[in-house]
Amino acid sequence: MKKFNTTKVSGTEELLPDTQASFNNLKSKVASAYHSHGYQEIETPSIERTEILLAKAGGETEKQIYKLVKTGDKAIESADQALRFDHTVPLARYIVEHESELYFPLKVSQLGINFRGERAQKGRFREFYQLDIDVIGRGDLPLAYDTDVISTLLDALNSFELDTPILARISNRKILTGVLEYLYLENQATEIMGIIDHADKVTPEQTKVSLEELPLEEPLVKKILKIIDIHGPRSTVIKELGNLDIDNPTFKQGLTELDQVLYWLESLGLKEQIEADLKIVRGLDYYTGTVFEFVLPEYKNLGSIAGGGRYENLTKHFSDQAFPGVGGSIGLTRLFFILNEAKLLPPSTDNLLDYAIIPLSEHEYDEAMNVSTKLRAKDYSTTTIFSDKKLGDRMTYATRVAKNCIVIGPDEVASKTFQAKNFQTGDTAEINIDVISKPEDFWAD
Repeated sequence: MKKFNTTKVSGTEELLPDTQASFNNLKSKVASAYHSHGYQEIETPSIERTEILLAKAGGETEKQIYKLVKTGDKAIESADQALRFDHTVPLARYIVEHESELYFPLKVSQLGINFRGERAQKGRFREFYQLDIDVIGRGDLPLAYDTDVISTLLDALNSFELDTPILARISNRKILTGVLEYLYLENQATEIMGIIDHADKVTPEQTKVSLEELPLEEPLVKKILKIIDIHGPRSTVIKELGNLDIDNPTFKQGLTELDQVLYWLESLGLKEQIEADLKIVRGLDYYTGTVFEFVLPEYKNLGSIAGGGRYENLTKHFSDQAFPGVGGSIGLTRLFFILNEAKLLPPSTDNLLDYAIIPLSEHEYDEAMNVSTKLRAKDYSTTTIFSDKKLGDRMTYATRVAKNCIVIGPDEVASKTFQAKNFQTGDTAEINIDVISKPEDFWAD
């Protein structure tokens, strides 16, 4: 009988060893992809000064911040420390603090846990891993880095080897900003962008009604709906947008930037995994240029699985120096949850050890420890199963934790030769621990 409620706190996640290994495998693949594209990993503290987090936060985000107080200390309202809710604000503080020690453009990755006091619900978490990459410039940042971030995230997601296509939906906020300026709607841009940002989550009729309720006149609503419905390959979308004949410099700059980013991505051989889509705006005020989201077209109900974009000045709340950047993030905790639930993840044996060593009795414990030590010295992961259970039970346990097994009895101790069994193939081979080079040598013809 339980003495306490041992159920995990709602909005958090804990995994059994096999599932945890699958999660770690995906995290490792993302880290490897980020590193291969030249992103250097950094870590910032999970605890920040409350004033730092609140400098950027507002609205619903501010309500979701976890503040920290010591037991019996002070009122939560005056707490001067809090848990970070994303990697962006800590990165901004990090750059201002270490500006003189850093070199720019700065390419960094952050792979860690964030905390957000959301209403716990299926697939939404209060404690979650975010795997971010950012490129930060000092003063300016070439547009080519937008391509770099998108292609890196695609490589990371492709490494999951999902049995379903992955698509990057790409736009540029300057295009819609220019359209709204051209239509004299810049004063309502925040509200209109917010409605467009949610257009994929509701019906077209609901989007139309929301625009009408701002209120907007019917001709303007029709123009906006027509524009945000534009999507497809670069050759089609750029031509269609160009034919709109919108004489606005912001619109034209956004169109040029979108065309260039799509061209570079196509030149990388990613044409089949990208499309331009004017419904992508990514939030309200944060992003200023290129914006993108990644989806699984065959599983639209899953929504976005990653996203990001370009921002004009990362550190505007903390410094007068301009640090433009572009970044993206994979919310791994949520993504793993939906992929695992949809059974889209390929089976993985990465969690299995190289060897399980089974001494038949206590008399063979010394030799079992010796064999394990020699195998680990050759960089093989190894566990020794000390138990007085039946051999069959111990073998069953071994199949759960290892790829290969070595049973040690009196004969093996005397001869110093051992029988190794490969659980994947069922093959056995006589081996000499002192001369083996790798497990595959045992099973060679």
